[in-house]
Amino acid sequence: MTKFSAKNRMHFSCFTLSPKFETLINVTRTQSIAKLAGLRVCVDELLYMPALETPPDRRHPFAYYITIENGSDRPVTLRARKWIVAQEQGGTLVVEGLGVIGKTPRLLPGESFSYNSYHAVCANAEVSGSFLLQDDEGNTFAVRVPDYHLEVPFWSI
Repeated sequence: MTKFSAKNRMHFSCFTLSPKFETLINVTRTQSIAKLAGLRVCVDELLYMPALETPPDRRHPFAYYITIENGSDRPVTLRARKWIVAQEQGGTLVVEGLGVIGKTPRLLPGESFSYNSYHAVCANAEVSGSFLLQDDEGNTFAVRVPDYHLEVPFWSI
């Protein structure tokens, strides 16, 4: 087995969407997506959770706890998310969808929103992610989630 190193990590520099998804959130592929000073995402905690239900081909679930902070000067609404999960033994899972956990929270300046969910993987993996937010004027912004590593405990293999 080869060691998973930084040189083969999956990164993405912008929030790119599939055509179907663009239609759902009223954003076009050619629309510029900027960063907004003060938007911040923290990965608060990662936990291996073997009791969670998973597909048979991805039997290692990891719960993640995220906080999105609006330190900007304007209200924003979380519109979409995108995750890229690059597994050590090959295969990349791309997940995109509206909001998070069925919600599209509106954050006033100074507010934050925390939630948890999980990824199920078949091996150690590197995770990259971004959130897409819009202000009240319809301007669209992307904020990156800090990359994180999912390491399957040796006792669960």
